[in-house]
This record gives sequence, structure tokens and C-alpha cells, in this order.
Amino acid sequence: MNWWSAFTIGLLSGGIISLLAARLFQEENDNGLAEPVQGKNGSVMFKAFQHKVSQGPEIVAIGGGTGLSTLLTGLKSYTRNITAIVTVTDEGGSSGRLRGEWGVLPPGDVRNCMVALAENDSALNRILSFRFDRGELKGHSLGNLILLATTEMTGDFRKAVEELNNLLAIRGKVIPVTTESVTLCATTSRGDVLKGELEISRQGSEIESAWIEPSDASAVPEAILAIENADIVVLGPGSLFTSILPNLMLNEVSEALKRSSAPKVYITNLMTQPGETDNMDIMDHVRWISRTSGSVPDYVIANEGSVPSELLEIYLAAGAEPLFLEEEQKRSLALMGTRVILADLINVTAGSVRHNSQKVAETLIRIAREEKDASRWKN
Repeated sequence: MNWWSAFTIGLLSGGIISLLAARLFQEENDNGLAEPVQGKNGSVMFKAFQHKVSQGPEIVAIGGGTGLSTLLTGLKSYTRNITAIVTVTDEGGSSGRLRGEWGVLPPGDVRNCMVALAENDSALNRILSFRFDRGELKGHSLGNLILLATTEMTGDFRKAVEELNNLLAIRGKVIPVTTESVTLCATTSRGDVLKGELEISRQGSEIESAWIEPSDASAVPEAILAIENADIVVLGPGSLFTSILPNLMLNEVSEALKRSSAPKVYITNLMTQPGETDNMDIMDHVRWISRTSGSVPDYVIANEGSVPSELLEIYLAAGAEPLFLEEEQKRSLALMGTRVILADLINVTAGSVRHNSQKVAETLIRIAREEKDASRWKN
């Protein structure tokens, strides 16, 4: 990397983070999201809200990509006791370039989760998601560069994430599942060996086995502690092979899930993912999760709402199909001891189908409360 890129990184590490914090503090005050300088009623209401979310359940969300950040956006309205455990196998875009050039763990998914958990996610999103459109920095997002700069300053990606967790005062915390450089690997039904997210995301439906290298990579201790103390553990939504399973492939994570008495909830995707989950149904997803983690989900939350016809045509043309639970699949899940929750979870945003984060969050909070009440009756 030449002097210009290095100079830009230096500027980011030296000044932009401080300006970002000041900017967010001002915007939160202006929008009533932080405690107002004046206005007794606003201050009381904010404190009441803060107290409410501070008493919420301990929720651990495991995954990556857009699915995890969408989930976190809804959850933060109900609890600030959230731990997002994020995969670090991303090889594409800005994250992949930084991983290759600087040897840093891919920061993109971590950045998105921080934005989702921020008090003022819209203002933070505009800043951290700013993407350069020319020069050597073309394609890089400002948030990724800030994480890179903080990693260079602290000498450790985990410490960099922790610093930004504190600086941005997010509702919860974001933790990379490991600080080791791991590679996602798989074999196909034809006997081909695939290495890396990009290859696997194009041949997912033909995969017979998958693992990470090195196989003995260690999980971040805080991630394991969070699972052990969780009231509920959530898997998904997100890409099966490239967002969810890589986390479960760490032995310490799968063992912690098996030890945990907290209910494990799998939130299914709304659509199949072209290349990665072609021709796979929800039961195929559940079987892969159970096989990789050694734990059968206690709950499966699936969508029963319809995709708007004009969008459905676009998705079908791209090779994506809606995922619904058929009656036979419901019976199979029941035999596994898994409870099924169906709801209309469709939310159309900017011409794309996404999960309704508020509905999903409400469902998870209800599960956590019911499980807590049931535990009290048993005791």
C-alpha cells in the first residue's frame, strides 16, 4: 500500500473516531435519543426506557451478514443485554481486500452489527457505511477503515472491536467468534475440495461436508462466556454455509451450545440463496445446523407471509425461491423435539425482501419470557 493509503489510515486513526463520537452525541441529543440537557419529562422517559432495556433477557445472536444486523436492529428495542457473535470468514468486497492486503480479520460484518446496535443507527450508518468511489480506496467503507486503523493502534482485532463497542455506546456488544485467521473449506458430492467463502457460496447445494482450517482454532473467551450465561441463543437469519455454520464449526462454540440450558432458536431465511442453498428446504438447513453444532434447535421461527408478486418474479428470475415449512417438515421437526413458530415476517425495504426485525424480536422476547416462567414453575 502506497503513502496515500497509509496517510489516509493515519488520519482515520488520529481524528475521525473522535469527530464521529462528537457528531453522534450531538445528533442523539437533537433527536431525543440521549438524555436531554434540558427537559425534565424527556429525561425521565429516557431513563425509564434505559432501565427497561437494561432489565431485558440476555440474548446471544450468532451469525453474520445482513441477516444478523437486521435481527439486532429489532432486538435493541427490548434489551441492551445482547451479544452478537460474528463470523470472520468473509472474503468478498472491502473486507476481503483488507484481509488480503493487511492481514486483518474481515471487518464488514462486525461493522454492520455495531451500526445495528447503535443508539442512533441511521446517523451512524450514514457515516460508517460511506464508501469511497475512486482512487486506491475505491470500494472501501469508512467503517471498515476505522476498524483497520483501530486494529493497527491496539495491535489486536478483538481489542479494536472492544474499543469501538465502548466508543459508540452500543446497546450490547459485538464479538468476533475468533481472532484467528480461519478459512472455510468443504467437499462436494463430486469429490471436489472447495476453499473459501466465495467458492462455497457458488456450490453450496452440492456440499457433503464442511469445516474450517485450522480445525483447532480457538473461540474468543467472551463469546463462550456469553453463550453459557444466555437466556436464549439465536441462530440466523443468514447465509447457511457462510454466515451461520462457520461459527458452529469452532469446537468450543459447539460444545458451549451443547452445555447451555438456554433455548436455541433458529430463524429461517425467507428465500433460498442462489448458488449456496439451491433446492434446499428448511429441513435441510436444520439438519446442517444440528449436524455441525451437535444440538437440535428448540425452536424454529419461519415465515408464512407471501412475497409481493412483483418482487417474487424478480427473485425467481435470479434463482431464489421462497422458503416455507411444509406439513411433513413440521411433523419431522416435532419428532426432533423442535417447536415451530409461524408468522408473517415479510418486510419490503428498498425493493428487497427482509425480515421484519420488530416482529422477529417480539417473538424472541416472548420465547425468553415463557421459558423463564416455565423454569420458575419447575423450581
